[in-house]
Amino acid sequence: MKNWIPLLLLLLALSSCKTRNAIKDNNGNPQDSITAAENNKNPKDVNEPVSDKLTFFEHVLIPPKFEQIKIDSKVRVETGSFIPTLDATVYIENDKKVWMNLRAVFLNVARGIATPEGIKGQDKVNKVYIDSDFDYLNNLLNVNFIDYKSLEKILMGRTFVKISDSQFTLTQNAQGYKMTSKVNQKIVTDEKNREYKIVLQYDTNYDLLSVNLKDVLSPDELEISYSDWNEYEGIRLPKNVKIIIKGSKSSQILMENTKFDFSRMETAYSVPSSYKKIEIK
Repeated sequence: MKNWIPLLLLLLALSSCKTRNAIKDNNGNPQDSITAAENNKNPKDVNEPVSDKLTFFEHVLIPPKFEQIKIDSKVRVETGSFIPTLDATVYIENDKKVWMNLRAVFLNVARGIATPEGIKGQDKVNKVYIDSDFDYLNNLLNVNFIDYKSLEKILMGRTFVKISDSQFTLTQNAQGYKMTSKVNQKIVTDEKNREYKIVLQYDTNYDLLSVNLKDVLSPDELEISYSDWNEYEGIRLPKNVKIIIKGSKSSQILMENTKFDFSRMETAYSVPSSYKKIEIK
């Protein structure tokens, strides 16, 4: 990752299914998928059926009501190459736009905006920009669920993949709720058809803890996890967002949300005429 545009795309899309996740145990230590499965069989962590499914789905699927929210974050990207910690400002205007500005050592290095029509981003260091729709990103990332609304949900810690009682098994244990896909979820793009096992973990109060997507035909895996949930003006939001990506290349993104503000702000976005348009590869 030698320039800021791939980083901007990672932060905007916040997803790549060319991945394999490192699952954590209860003490935060890495473990492989087999060990994790064995731990799930621990008698102290028995998964029982949920009798009141309606209440569960109402809590996890109905989005919070808000007009706009500004999030200040510290962003660390680990790819094997040095990337300095970035200061990010993310401004979400409900159903309209997600605007992001990235800074390093008080200098603006990248800026982007996502709308229902697509995403735009500019690299102020290398003086290049992108202008893409979500279909292109879905084909690039081998998924089909990235659209504007899913981006909003990812940033705010809401369920961003489609779940239903017919396609998933819902169970409950002492740690909270678990949804596991009954059948492989097919993700079809122009390039390839892929199938995934999907597991979602929720706290006892329905806060989303993690979403795991595992490609059944390859070692690719993705996990997005959330922690340190708190309530801000009646809306529960996570302080920490972690995206773990493993596959042909491994990386992870850590976002520490340091401040939430619900006031309106200006979100300037324009591309200087001297910038060069690039294609996403």
